Amino acid sequence: MEITQVNIRKIYKDDPRVRAVVSVTLDDEFAVHDIKVIQGYERLFVAMPNRKDERGMFRDIVHPVGSDFRVKLEKAVMMEYEEAMLASWEDAIGSDTGCIAVEE
Repeated sequence: MEITQVNIRKIYKDDPRVRAVVSVTLDDEFAVHDIKVIQGYERLFVAMPNRKDERGMFRDIVHPVGSDFRVKLEKAVMMEYEEAMLASWEDAIGSDTGCIAVEE
């Protein structure tokens, strides 16, 4: 199974924990929505879509079965997130009050 597309649907700048909501397409045939990039205590991590069960516990609705695919999915999501953050940072710098990047 190949990850054929990763879309950052929303970036949260004011939320202390949720950094982004992501959609992933597998083999150009199956989409998974509401994957989240979460700020943990020590690092960012990827959280699968979940819902609260009858006992109040959150359970993943979908998730990778094996650790190899989980690593592959996390890398793809984090790479796209980092690229989106870099692009938004570059846009903010470029739209600042006339700042011009100078190469040394």
